[in-house]
Order: sequence, then C-alpha cells, then structure tokens
Amino acid sequence: MSQPIPLKDHEKDARLVRQRVLVGGAMVLLLLGVLVARLYYLQVVQYQHHSTLSENNRVHVQPIPPNRGLIFDRNGKIIADNRPSFSLTVTRERAGDWRKTLDTVVEVLELSSEERELFEKRVLQGRRPFEPVPIMYELSEEQIARIAVDQFRLPGVEVAAQLVRHYPEGEHFAHSVGYVGRINEAELKQLDPVNYSGTHHIGKTGIERFYEDSLHGQVGYEEVETNARGRVLRVLKRTDPIPGKDLTLTLDLELQQAAEAALAGRRGAVVALQPKTGEVLAMVSQPSFNPNLFVTGISFKAYGALRDSIDRPLFNRVLRGLYPPGSTIKPMMAVAGLDTGVVTENSRVFDPGFFQLPNVKHKYRNWNRGGDGWVDLETAIMRSNDTYFYDLAHKMGIDRMHDYMSRFGLGQRVALDMFEETAGLMPSRDWKRGRYRQAWYPGETVILGIGQGYMQTTPLQLAQATALMATHGKWIRPHLAKSIEGEMPVDPEPMPDIQLRDPSYWDASINGMVKVLHGARGTAKKVGDTAAYLIAGKSGTAQVVAIKQGEKYDSGKLAERHRDHALFVAFAPVHDPQIAVAVMVENGESGSGVAAPVAKQIMDAWLLNEAGELKAEYAPALTARGPKP
Repeated sequence: MSQPIPLKDHEKDARLVRQRVLVGGAMVLLLLGVLVARLYYLQVVQYQHHSTLSENNRVHVQPIPPNRGLIFDRNGKIIADNRPSFSLTVTRERAGDWRKTLDTVVEVLELSSEERELFEKRVLQGRRPFEPVPIMYELSEEQIARIAVDQFRLPGVEVAAQLVRHYPEGEHFAHSVGYVGRINEAELKQLDPVNYSGTHHIGKTGIERFYEDSLHGQVGYEEVETNARGRVLRVLKRTDPIPGKDLTLTLDLELQQAAEAALAGRRGAVVALQPKTGEVLAMVSQPSFNPNLFVTGISFKAYGALRDSIDRPLFNRVLRGLYPPGSTIKPMMAVAGLDTGVVTENSRVFDPGFFQLPNVKHKYRNWNRGGDGWVDLETAIMRSNDTYFYDLAHKMGIDRMHDYMSRFGLGQRVALDMFEETAGLMPSRDWKRGRYRQAWYPGETVILGIGQGYMQTTPLQLAQATALMATHGKWIRPHLAKSIEGEMPVDPEPMPDIQLRDPSYWDASINGMVKVLHGARGTAKKVGDTAAYLIAGKSGTAQVVAIKQGEKYDSGKLAERHRDHALFVAFAPVHDPQIAVAVMVENGESGSGVAAPVAKQIMDAWLLNEAGELKAEYAPALTARGPKP
C-alpha cells in the first residue's frame, strides 16, 4: 500500500520570499545611499577641485618659439638669416598603415633603405599619433612636386614650412659667426625651460653662441581648447613672441673675401683689426666648412669626413691655434728693453752669427749664419737679428719679460666676445715650477727672446699686440659685435693701457718695423717697395720640429707638414693706423716671402680704392708720412 504525499507549506515559502525581498531591498537602498553620497561628495564637496582639473584637460598652453635675430656685416649685408624650409611630415592617426605609407614615400622620392629606416625611427619618436612628425628636411622643388602629384597615395603626409637658420655666405664666416644646431640633452638641462619651450635649435659656436641670449628672443604662448584626445579645437588666447635682437658685426664681407683670396687655399689664419676701435674687420681660418650642414642635422658620414680630415676644417686657427710667435714679438721686446733701461736706441751688439751665454759653449745661432756685425735696436728689428734679441732677453731676465709680454696680451684671452679663445702661454718661473717641477734656466730665457721655446700664442693675440704697437699702448679688446639693435657692446673688465717711462720708446721700435719693409736691408723690402703707403711690420717663422745644434734648416729634408710656419704682423698707414693685420701660414716657411704679401694684399683691399690709390679718408696719413726711410 503506497504512502500518502505530504502537503506543501505555502505559508513558510511565502515568509522566506518576503525575507529575501526585504534583505535585497535593504541592500539596494544601502548601495543607492552610498552612490548618492559619493555623487554629493564629488559634485558638491569636491566641485572646485574637479572643475579645475576639467578646465586643465580642456585648455592647454602651447609655446610659440620666437624668430631668431638676424646677423649683418658692418655694411648691412646679411650674414645669417632665417629662411623658409620645407619639411615632410607624417601624422600617424591619419596615415592608417603608416609603415606602408613610408614605403610609398621612399618609392615616390626614390630614396634608399637607410633613409627608410631613419624615417620610421623619427615617426616612432613622435609623442602623440595626431601630431605631425618631421621625417625629412630641406625638400627640393622637385621633391615637393612629386609629393603633390602622388598625394592621393600618401594619406597623413604633408609638406610643412618652417623658418630655419641659413648662412648665405656659407663657409666665409663659419669660424667667426659660428652656427646653430639642435639642442642636446646636456644643453637642455642648462637652459631656461620656459623661454626655450618650442625651440629646437641653439647657438653652438662663434657669435651665435656668445650672443645666444640676445639672438634668441622671448617665447610666446597661445591657449588652445582641446578634446579628450588632446586635439586642438580652437585658439582661445594668444601672446605673440618677441623676436631676437638683430646683430651688426664689425666684419666686412669684402675684406673677408679678400683675405681668403690672399691665403689662396693654404692652411692658415688671418686677423685684421681696426687699432683705434678694436673692431675685427676680417677673421679667416682656412680651410673652413659650410655651417648650413649643421642646422638641421649633419649626417654621421659628413661629420666624420670633417672631423677626421687631416686639414682640420672644424679647427678655429684664429682663436684656438697655438703657435710660437717667432720674431713677430721683437718689436714688443724692444719696447720692453727700452722701458726697463736694459738698452737704449743707440745700444749696439756685435753679431758674429751667434750668441753665447757667459762660460757656456753652446751657440744660439742667428738666422744669418754670417752675422750682421754691429747692430743697434732699429737695425736689429729691420734685419730680424736674433743675436741682438738673445742678448736683450738675457739682460732683461724672464721675470721682466713675462711682465711686459703679458701687458701686450700674450698668454691671456684678449677678446671681448669670442668664448672659444684659448689663452695661449707666456711662461714664467712659477709656471715651469708648477708644470715640470723644475727651475727656470738661462738658456730658456735666451730663446724666448726670439719667440721660441715654451711661448704659445694665437693669431688673434698677435694681431692685438700689433694693434697696441700702432696705438702706443691703448688697450681696446678685439670684438666682433658692432651693435646689438643700436646698443654698443661694453667691456666689463677693461685692460689697463701700457704706460712707458718715455712715449718716444714706441717710435723707436716702430721705426724699426717701418725699415723692415722700407729700409735698404729690410727683410720684407720687396713687399714694401710695392706699397702706396707706409707700413710698419715684422716677419717671423715658427719652428714645427727642432733641428740639431749646428745643423742648418733644410726644407727639402722635411715633410711638408714639418716645415716652419710663416708669420707676419703689420699696421698701416704708420702715421694714422687704420688696420692691423696678423697672418699665419702653416708650413709656409718664409714670413717675409709668404706671409708678408698676404698681409699687404689685405691692407690694400682696405686702404686703396679701385684705382689703386689711397682712399680719400686716409690721404692725410700719406702726406704726413714724409720720405721713406
């Protein structure tokens, strides 16, 4: 017999359902309360905070880089300007398969696989997919045309224009004006992050670097409204940037070109100064290079070719080249000897062709092995007699020599606005003791008297020392800036003028310099005979390799780069100096035969008119000079 089926308790089930509904409803109400509380907190309590964050997400401040100031020569000719440059940009967001687009670009422009790899690297460096990334610079007209024709195949690819630095004179002013280049990480840490926002280039060398603050200008800003992805929707406010200041230099383009032509492709350096003002009229270091290569980025191959060249085109010989001054310092030595009372204008020394220290067998040879007999101060300068200056140096001693040569700027930086300048070396007892831990020997003083030994000078220092001779010791630092938007550069640390016991000492030494070119036995008489004005000058040679005692210099036995350097310094016209020149020709051997004609050619370019006559403004100096000595 089957069991009866128990009846279901519907009342119990109903109570269970009601309990679950109540618990569920309580939980819903609790969660709803939490949500309302959170909304209240965010929208009421934290309203100001989140309102500010929202505004910051909506409005951004973008920098507007200023236009860089222009650079002119003394006559208003452009040396550095800003020109439109067309670059190729890619926007990833619009390009779709941007790698395929790059392949098409390479195909259209017929580029190499190496350039294709560089393009991809630049695209990946782009911060945001909607921002255009430059992948190629300095597009030619043909390349722009090809892009335009195939634009339908190049989504997201555009030709964009921007202002970039340009040097229309190319290599002519590479070592004086310098160049700009991309800001590197080390420079970025030192720059004002606000004022250089949006700026990608900075002065690297020369005037571009020294006057960077003036040339750069002040950054501008614009407030832009963006969407959630950062895309610019509209410009809300704009503050225009302040362009950099224009800079007028003391350099003269035509004289610069004349100086380069005078060097005729030889390795060397030329500096031409205006003695009364310190203005640098020409500054040449050969060989040179094209600074435009560095503006948008030079390739490793091109830079390696410049860096590794045996002729060192990147090396600024005017400011960084260190050379023994040779006999070019003899006029300054003569002034020092007169002022210290060691010699007089009439003091004579007998030259048998060599000099010997007391009780020493070693002979310090004169360049003229036969000797010049009895020589006085003027004759010693005219003939560049080594024996006379050996004797003078020995009598003066190293301490007084160091003092006087330092007054002429040797062994120290002399320029006002050339940060690359090397100080050179004017040795002293203390220097040798600190450098070699040795005493100073008399023989070192002797050879220092003719500009050999430890002494190292730059062509700029020699030009300044010559200018001091021309102005009778009036110190004005050489400078390249003539004005910065009408304001003259100021020397914060002026050098003291050279004061002598008797001002006539200047004339005694200068008369010897005049006889170098215009005297009957002057070492540069051939050059002086062709001059239309009176020149005061001094030749010199600087040894590259030493020769043995008693051995005669024979250039035929030496490699070309081991031969002596040729030097010449001069100023003219003598009675009203308008130009002072220093010339250094590497391995040129003869100061009077090689460097002196270069100096005269430069002075002719500055002083003579097209008819080969002294310019009208310099005519009084010609009539005041009197007869040639």
